Amino acid sequence: MNKIEQFYDFFTLCKLVGEHFDKEWKDAQDWEREDKLTREKKAIMGFEEEVMFYKKRIEEVLDEYPNNKKVICPPWYSNLSEGIFAELYGLAGLDPWVYDRTEEYKNSSSAKLIGDRLYCLIDGKSQLQPQKISKVRREKLKRALLMSTPKERIEAGFHEIYLNNGIRITIYSGDRTKQGEDIMVFRKYVMRELTFEMMAELGTIPSDAVELFKVMVKIGFNVLFTGQVRSGKTTFMQVWQRYEDISMEGMAIATDPETPWHNIMPKAPIMQLIADDRDLDQLYKFLLRGDCDYILLEEMRDASAFRLAIDITSSGTMRSKATVHSGDPQDIPYKMASAIIAKYGGNFKGIISQIFRNFNYVMEFYQQPDSRDKKKLKSISEYRYDIKRDRVSIHCICRFEEESGRWLWKHDIGEDKRKMGKLWPEEFKKMKGMLKMLEDKNPIMENTVIYPRYYKSEGDNVDVH
Repeated sequence: MNKIEQFYDFFTLCKLVGEHFDKEWKDAQDWEREDKLTREKKAIMGFEEEVMFYKKRIEEVLDEYPNNKKVICPPWYSNLSEGIFAELYGLAGLDPWVYDRTEEYKNSSSAKLIGDRLYCLIDGKSQLQPQKISKVRREKLKRALLMSTPKERIEAGFHEIYLNNGIRITIYSGDRTKQGEDIMVFRKYVMRELTFEMMAELGTIPSDAVELFKVMVKIGFNVLFTGQVRSGKTTFMQVWQRYEDISMEGMAIATDPETPWHNIMPKAPIMQLIADDRDLDQLYKFLLRGDCDYILLEEMRDASAFRLAIDITSSGTMRSKATVHSGDPQDIPYKMASAIIAKYGGNFKGIISQIFRNFNYVMEFYQQPDSRDKKKLKSISEYRYDIKRDRVSIHCICRFEEESGRWLWKHDIGEDKRKMGKLWPEEFKKMKGMLKMLEDKNPIMENTVIYPRYYKSEGDNVDVH
């Protein structure tokens, strides 16, 4: 029986198509192989032109197998060429999740491959998927992904990789995992429309605060966005930033290329730097001299990033934004100051007071325990420093109340914020009016001011801890 008359199952057909391409590789000249390798790398990383090239070539090869029309394609692939591409060059059973082939996958923000089992976050719950990915295929997938990152060593037990569409992949393998239980974690942003209105529609922020946030962006406050992993803080920073004047110059500094500012704000002159702890120390003086209107710091987590954030904003730079993994707003200054002193030394009170002077508001986010795909603005706090009394304070102006499902408000604006408002009188007037209106509708009844115990002032009878 010749190949035209034979009937194949899906994975046998994948093997035959793969053998066809292997033969082309062996028959190619050295220069052709270099071109093929480059094209293959781009296809794996999701570049559209290369993906379409391979899918077309697969369809051409399939024409030699007329009986392929009888082949039953796995249900997680929409058609045969797509499935074969995913198995040979793509992400195997993960392909439908990565490329949003179904509505469920489109709205799923994370996927985990643990051993041969695939789990996707659907409707706020991790759900086991029907597709299995064998150990051999997982190793091929790992090697294929690492082709695009030549600095990564295949034998290392930890890798972070980014696909062309911005999906972040974290790989744990080797001695870091139990035998047969290697791990791949995939994360993507599911919010396509980066607007306050969309966040209100999703229930992340109150709808009656949309205009308040727009006015706050206009005035130019320095804002910290905090919360646990997958709490929505980075997405909210992206939304906040999108309302900035595109003629203003910005500098974005991150430890990895997670946020594509050139795609989010293509007309804005935003310089994007990738730098970790050591790199930041080397670039420190250059960054301080950077001619920019604002700075964006993504995932501040070490002393170098904390010091840079304080020093840049100390020069009077406004409109700056940063995300930080921390607990409530009271923890952030202590965490930042402690890390800076441990590495560089310095005066604890001096650093704390700078943080309270330089950063105006803290937006705290969390994911709902009963449905992890739902994010919520937990609180908005204002940092304040009283120079006459040498006292720092935290003023809660918004708090989400779980019991009622409402956001409660306090009309409380510090003197330094009022001075900033003089530069934008119309906007500041709107801000005061909207904050008062929100308080009238849903007021916070209890005390909203915290004097952190770690900052001891003259006459205070509290211990620093």
